[in-house]
Amino acid sequence: MLTLPPLSLYIHIPWCVRKCPYCDFNSHAQQGELPQQQYVDALLADLTADLPYVQQRSLHSIFIGGGTPSLFDASQIARLLQGVRQRIPFSDDIEITMEANPGTLEHDDFAAYRKAGVTRVSMGVQSFATDKLNILGRIHGSDEAKKAAKALASAGYQSFNLDLMHGLPGQDLQQALSDIETAAALNPPHLSWYQLTIEPNTLFHSRPPQLPDDEALWQIYRSGQQRLAELGYRQYEISAYAKPDFECRHNRNYWEFGDYLGIGCGAHGKITLLPQQQLFRTVKVKHPKGYLAGNYLYEVNDIATDDLPLEYLMNRLRLMVPIPKAEFESRTGLAASLLDEGMQRGIDKGLVITHPDSWELTEKGHFFVNELLGEFC
Repeated sequence: MLTLPPLSLYIHIPWCVRKCPYCDFNSHAQQGELPQQQYVDALLADLTADLPYVQQRSLHSIFIGGGTPSLFDASQIARLLQGVRQRIPFSDDIEITMEANPGTLEHDDFAAYRKAGVTRVSMGVQSFATDKLNILGRIHGSDEAKKAAKALASAGYQSFNLDLMHGLPGQDLQQALSDIETAAALNPPHLSWYQLTIEPNTLFHSRPPQLPDDEALWQIYRSGQQRLAELGYRQYEISAYAKPDFECRHNRNYWEFGDYLGIGCGAHGKITLLPQQQLFRTVKVKHPKGYLAGNYLYEVNDIATDDLPLEYLMNRLRLMVPIPKAEFESRTGLAASLLDEGMQRGIDKGLVITHPDSWELTEKGHFFVNELLGEFC
């Protein structure tokens, strides 16, 4: 039976100092003074229009992403979060994450953002090697990243995350492991460690750098996984590792097919309407000019019943834990038996183990997720 899942909120702030050559996110290089007050006003108006989707729920988590949200003053982040709370109640243990870059803290320090209401920071380090930072177009240096991470640790946050990339141009195994060692020495409760991929509509796509070959990438990945485990970081998602009790609640809600409102330029949302037994996705206007003119909603797309099994699994298979059959039923409104044939083909290929109340990927299954998803297309 379909039930209302936890509700999260994603807030997109699209500006950054400059566009990184690998980035395919909706971000725009800062040109002159940012329209901070006007944009916060627009975000709150956008949220007000989405309030019918709340359905008497409190907010489970908030994630302020970008772009580079730390380009906004702490006073504007405070005003934004106060405005959100006036519209939707917060759960008692709400997680409020804000993305930040080490080179964009000109306005306020981390303590000021914590006072504004942020409980968790996700900082984009990517690498601690100067040559790799230069290739990636980052505006910070290695020492600046270390200093910012130490400031995070002393600022009183409930948790913080460091983003790292691997498989960088010219990177060998020892350099990749060195980044892990340097990051771990800063004692973040959470690490994101993901492979650089070349995406369309990026500078790297038009001018591809020389990346490590497949064998080197595999060696980096398996050795990095092992080292992170030795350091006490449990892999709970394809590219996310955490100390006990420090998983990102917001991202888990995505992968568990929870609901989330999306406000801001190009933000996406996924909503369950219980009375109508309907699931749909929202997309907001992408460009700041149109968004600031008061045009918020770009499109609404129903999730067809026939597409629900694949939609659910495309999210849920990112997690490294078993899939409860009851969760599939409550998040989709469909019988778990609809997955039996596809899962049996996965079992025959050694990708899945079945239990009375759940399905679980094998080690092989985690490396061949797309093959399993193909059984449900």
